[in-house]
Amino acid sequence: MRDGSFREDLYHRLNVIHIHLPPIRERREDIPRLARHFLRRSAEQLDVERRILSPEAESAFMNWHWPGNVRQLENVCRWITVMAPTREVQVTDLPPEMAASPVSAMMPDPNTQDWRLLLGAVVRQRLAGGEEALLDKIQPLFERCLLEAALQHTRGHKQSAAHKLGWGRNTLTRKLKELGMAEDT
Repeated sequence: MRDGSFREDLYHRLNVIHIHLPPIRERREDIPRLARHFLRRSAEQLDVERRILSPEAESAFMNWHWPGNVRQLENVCRWITVMAPTREVQVTDLPPEMAASPVSAMMPDPNTQDWRLLLGAVVRQRLAGGEEALLDKIQPLFERCLLEAALQHTRGHKQSAAHKLGWGRNTLTRKLKELGMAEDT
């Protein structure tokens, strides 16, 4: 307005309602729905089969910091539509900038997001999709996450990891076997 490129009277006519729309990194629960929309739209535009995100890829989407906001999300969905080798998108199919990112970039900002909201969003989505026996599917993912974090924190020392988790060493060993992680440690 100051340089005369926009009429001040028109600005004041249009500036009636202020809408604050926070970035998607502050509305992580919207990311899966937006991603599905953008994946559907790009598949229609390119006349190809629509891609769907695996639970792990969706989790990566929800934990990514999205510096480019919604436009970056849309571009990533378009990239996936073209580049993903199968219909179900895995974490390994994500763009290089997401895969090469440091772990801290994939972490939710503790000031803006609570991990329970992320878990709740995944549960609601799966329930809406008609999934049953949900606890049997999500609990192993949750336990695997706990085990991986505890073992990483203790540099693979199982007794210390078990102690950090409030388990006995035998429980930790059994869980590792149940989850197919025994050979990883």
